[in-house]
Amino acid sequence: MHVRTFKFMHILLAMAIIVSLLPGARMTFAAASGNSGASGTAGSNIDAVLLLDVSNSMKSSDPQKLGNEAMKLFIDMLPAQGDRVGVVAYTDQIEREKALTSLNSADSKASLKRFIDDLNRGPYTDISIGMSEAISILQDGARQGSEPMIVLFADGNNDLNSNAGKTNSQADQQLKAAVDNAKKLGYPVYTVGLNADGKLNQQALANIASETGGKSFVTSSADELPQILSEIFAAHQQVNVVPVGSITGNGQFQNVKINIPNASVKEANISIMSSQKVEVKLIDPNGKAVAVPSDQVNVSTSKSYSLVKLLNPQQGDWTLQVKGVDKDKIDINLIFNYSLELALEPLANKSYSKGDKIDISAYMTSNGQKLTDASQVGSLKAVLNVTDLDSGAKSQVPLTTKGTQFTGTFEVPDNHRYQLVVRAEEQSFYRETAPVTVDATGTASSGSTTPATPTPADDGKIAGLSLINWIIIVLAIIILGVGIWFLLRFLKQRNRGFVGQMVIEIRDENTGEKSYPQYKKLNTFRGRFNLHQLLQLAPELKETEQIIFTPGNNDRLLIRNGAESGIEKSGRSIDASKGYELKSGDRLTIALRQVDKTILLEYLN
Repeated sequence: MHVRTFKFMHILLAMAIIVSLLPGARMTFAAASGNSGASGTAGSNIDAVLLLDVSNSMKSSDPQKLGNEAMKLFIDMLPAQGDRVGVVAYTDQIEREKALTSLNSADSKASLKRFIDDLNRGPYTDISIGMSEAISILQDGARQGSEPMIVLFADGNNDLNSNAGKTNSQADQQLKAAVDNAKKLGYPVYTVGLNADGKLNQQALANIASETGGKSFVTSSADELPQILSEIFAAHQQVNVVPVGSITGNGQFQNVKINIPNASVKEANISIMSSQKVEVKLIDPNGKAVAVPSDQVNVSTSKSYSLVKLLNPQQGDWTLQVKGVDKDKIDINLIFNYSLELALEPLANKSYSKGDKIDISAYMTSNGQKLTDASQVGSLKAVLNVTDLDSGAKSQVPLTTKGTQFTGTFEVPDNHRYQLVVRAEEQSFYRETAPVTVDATGTASSGSTTPATPTPADDGKIAGLSLINWIIIVLAIIILGVGIWFLLRFLKQRNRGFVGQMVIEIRDENTGEKSYPQYKKLNTFRGRFNLHQLLQLAPELKETEQIIFTPGNNDRLLIRNGAESGIEKSGRSIDASKGYELKSGDRLTIALRQVDKTILLEYLN
């Protein structure tokens, strides 16, 4: 490390020691970092790994590739920004995979769906291999505040390679270890059993889901996918699925009413399931035609569905006009994304006794701001869900809507501990507050709401410290904060990480033989790495030490070629001597001069 860096770190360390030694500094930091209350999970961004069995047995259990279609529909149903999705395709090994990818544009979603379309099938099956890799991807890409999940599409059956030396008992033990790990890490697994041939191992998939806190589903029809995926999606976004109904195509446009219940709907996802191509039109609540697609409306299509996404739609009754092929059954479902959250006013006390009455007040927020317009609450009804933590008994207390508040009173029935959660709900939507525990065991003070009177400060001191000490503490904290900011900025520039992975194949130009694809994750590298490192430092490929990769902007990669090797992209030679930017999906051919070998690279993120 550079000498200046050492000096800088020593200064910061000295400042930290000085601050920690000041009287009352520890107390000040503790007060500053106090938790003001946990927030609910509603509206959290999703980190999902879509896990697909691509073994040859799926040719009979999923001949229409419903698993692929479901994965693409799941991606299309996600909000326009904020969520991440990874993909793992497995047999008895990992065939292809993609690390968690941010879906912040239509292009990023389209790229991931193309990746899914390109998945091929192969022999043998080992679910434990796929599960373990899906968990690793979530661990590698973990971020604070996200909602992790795994969605498994499979027939639940293993088919091991007898020549590989792995027994069914060993595979079962490895799967159990993976499931236990997912449970420990808080990764619910949702299983979708594909059962076209009636050979589904439903119990195996149900066990995976129940052990990890997920749900298990079975399907043999594309018509059922929206409901299944909506239930998975809704469980994490705290919304309800709204079935719109079915129509039978007649070759003409038919009207379907779509109600947008309030102005807090961020997105309305209308899934249209049909084995034939459909056309759609939209009319807003004012009777005006809305262009499809447009800035206000996104449309995604695949061979078994169309998904119409209304962005920040106007409240009221919309008219969806659907034109389908004559006699074709068309199923329509609706699911909303909301910007609303539900918060609970802090309780006056968390220690009570039997017979005490606790005033409950909850309120809705939008983008962190408390609602003031009662019309935005609409027809929401709220209840207080009470769980007796000692006996396990559950009960409900109806709450009254007053403007934008939900209020009521809970009378403590016994000297037990209770968990309180407020739930507000209407047809398409629900929200819950973070749980609050109250202690009514009688071991603490009764439910008095009068706070203790603070002791007045004397001798010009505040909390026992002189004014000059407080000034020193504040200045030290400011200096320390500025120093840490500069240090983090410096280290970030010197230690930038990578995202995504590199797919590598090596072709011998003398024999024409090509190696199996190798998938190299890049998140273990920092700042820079060379191609020789990815090739496991093979001595004969030493010239690749001069081919350097560094992080680019927007999850891209920069390649610099200091070797004599020629580099081509899409059959055309490129000059990477001063750096060349690679985006996800770019493929390069690198012809080595010192040996008769060619390196084939594909960058994926």
